Amino acid sequence: MTISSVSPTPQMEALKHGLPVTIITGFLGSGKTTLLNHILTNQVGLKTAVLVNEFGEIGIDNQLLVASEEDMVELSNGCVCCTINDDLVNAVYRVLERPDKVDYLVVETTGLADPLPVALTFLGTDLRDLTRLDSIITVVDAENFSLDLFNSSAAQSQIAYGDIILLNKADLVTEERLQALESRIRQMREGARIIRTVKAQVPLPLILSVGLFQSDRYFHPEAEHAPPEHDHDHECDDHCDHGHPHHHHSHHLEEDGFTSVSFQSDRPFELRKFQYFLDHQLPESVFRAKGILWFKESPRRHVFHLSGKRFSLDDEDWKGDRKNQLVLIGQNLDHQTLLTQLAACVTEA
Repeated sequence: MTISSVSPTPQMEALKHGLPVTIITGFLGSGKTTLLNHILTNQVGLKTAVLVNEFGEIGIDNQLLVASEEDMVELSNGCVCCTINDDLVNAVYRVLERPDKVDYLVVETTGLADPLPVALTFLGTDLRDLTRLDSIITVVDAENFSLDLFNSSAAQSQIAYGDIILLNKADLVTEERLQALESRIRQMREGARIIRTVKAQVPLPLILSVGLFQSDRYFHPEAEHAPPEHDHDHECDDHCDHGHPHHHHSHHLEEDGFTSVSFQSDRPFELRKFQYFLDHQLPESVFRAKGILWFKESPRRHVFHLSGKRFSLDDEDWKGDRKNQLVLIGQNLDHQTLLTQLAACVTEA
């Protein structure tokens, strides 16, 4: 079922004031990128703009690509993909000012971001006259989700402000676990629409142009801790330098003790050594890892994703120079030890 199969209702037409915006949030490895790809490849008849932190994250199928600018990619299905650099507002304006108008905007936050500052950017800046928030979608990893484990105020905010909760990876857990999660989510976010999904597959009319966002929830005394001027510096990707002072930065990353470790090498890994690192050295406090890996034993490019205890390694043809690029995200990590252990996985010159 695609968005084009739905006839516009009077309610939907009434909601068309300003460019409709959907915010996708969710913790590390929950399936946000999978959901984005699902939206991009299954909608028909809509020109959609997608704002993300890094194109490498999206893994857009090559056949979708048409042209690439420095921070924007045009897709053959009429969609536009744009990176969020320092300023979310400017990224939205770049989309709005394009000669070929778009019909819909999807914004993906980082896995460690509180969605509230993103929402307030649309409500508390000039964008409120040009856009209309449709809903906040929170993707939850049914297998790995645990507020106690993550001990993260960002993870709690993602649930608390979600209009639609996608309980993803529902095929990996028991019915009893799913019911317990749904009960816990309802305690945290009364009235949210909870949808169970596998690989973020969901009929698009259930999540786009739904009109679920209620701005009055964001302007009451309890929301005063995050006024509109906390607008756009929150969108910090995994590589940003937290040594710089961000006066309007949402400090969840630092508050929750999360850091990211980035490793690069122009020489390949030895598969046996990297396997040993995963089995015996990788700390449990690493909740998410992602990377492009080059192994001495393989001519292929390997796309690595780790979420919780589960990881995947998909191979494909190389594009560009061969090298290793790996990012680990977790709490209270010993950066130097991890970098030393990864360096030990590299083949000797």
